[in-house]
Amino acid sequence: MAAHISVSHSWLVLFLCLFLMAAGLSCAEGRTRRSAVHRHLKRINKPALKTIQSPDGDMIDCIPISHQPAFDHPFLRNHTIQMRPTFHPDGLFELKEKEEEKEKEKLMLQHWHVNGRCPEGSVPIRRTREEDVLRAASVRRYGRKRRSAAAAPDPLSTDMEMGSGGASGHQHAIAYVQGDKYYGARATINVWQPRIEQSSEFSLSQIWILGGSFGQDLNSIEAGWQVSPDLYGDNNTRLFTYWTSDAYQATGCYNLLCSGFIQINNDIAMGASIYPISNYGGSQYDISILVWKDPKEGNWWMQFGRDYVLGYWPSFLFSYLADSASMIEWGGEVVNSEPDGSHTSTQMGSGQFPEEGFGKSSYFRNIQVVDESNNLRAPKGVGTFTEQSNCYDVQSGSNGDWGTYFYYGGPGKNPNCP
Repeated sequence: MAAHISVSHSWLVLFLCLFLMAAGLSCAEGRTRRSAVHRHLKRINKPALKTIQSPDGDMIDCIPISHQPAFDHPFLRNHTIQMRPTFHPDGLFELKEKEEEKEKEKLMLQHWHVNGRCPEGSVPIRRTREEDVLRAASVRRYGRKRRSAAAAPDPLSTDMEMGSGGASGHQHAIAYVQGDKYYGARATINVWQPRIEQSSEFSLSQIWILGGSFGQDLNSIEAGWQVSPDLYGDNNTRLFTYWTSDAYQATGCYNLLCSGFIQINNDIAMGASIYPISNYGGSQYDISILVWKDPKEGNWWMQFGRDYVLGYWPSFLFSYLADSASMIEWGGEVVNSEPDGSHTSTQMGSGQFPEEGFGKSSYFRNIQVVDESNNLRAPKGVGTFTEQSNCYDVQSGSNGDWGTYFYYGGPGKNPNCP
């Protein structure tokens, strides 16, 4: 038995060495990195009260609320958790929604719910695995956007890299408002599972809450759904958040992979798969996301659906957003990592252009902003933006049922987008 374990271990070491050599690292460098990975895993995977195996392969750890990664932040060591917001934006439930749409929202679940729920006093956190961290450029950069290719879309820029489709290969199809003070935003977002061409690419649909310039000091709070093989190791559609206070340089991360966001909800796990997913020409499924600033405490809160207030970003994390946002964006983003001006076939939204319409093209509906009076209202002066409309496009409109809405997305590479 002992000999069998020894041989198996030897083969594992050999396999890891070959893997690391293929990545350009020596075995010694690989051992150093694996040691750093294990230390990092110990820091972010907190001891759990309960662990739930999800059918999609995830492990969901139920962590005591006061032990979550947020409290590794030095400014949060003596923080008193705010268990509920002091204010909630007015007008949230005044939207015209059909009964069948309300029922569909109730059906939106996360895969891990099939096998259990976390107890009161704990928060569900997707466990990070060794292979997750090894896919990152470095241990320090795990859970962060790549600085060379990280940018919220700047629809006012006159210096776009049109050949590659925007800043560092990122492409967008968005609606936006700017020119006022904003204290939050909401949207109902159609959910799909876009095809990803390369594991280093992703496709997402989200809300951006932005403050500052698009240079070195951008503040951003982001929330929506994404497909990211590099981050999660699969092609599942997942709920996600992101934040940064310095244009993605050194602060912030996805979900709960660093200190910052404080979760209070025991039902919804950041980074976990969501279902069901919309079908082309068939049933359509949506999620709704609201992010708003508590005018009394100053924290930025997030709500998922009609029933789940998830938690908050403390105001001290930000500079500009400590006061208000200066721009709100809604829409899709993909990474195009193809060289020499060629284009990826990674899909945005449903992978169909906006003119395909309901049941085929992806949409955002009932987009709203939170004003200085803490009221949800339809945005004024909505603009649209895309770097290459022959690859991904956006078309907006408004009506009595959907309020302000837009269809967006596309297939990427096609005869008009070579």
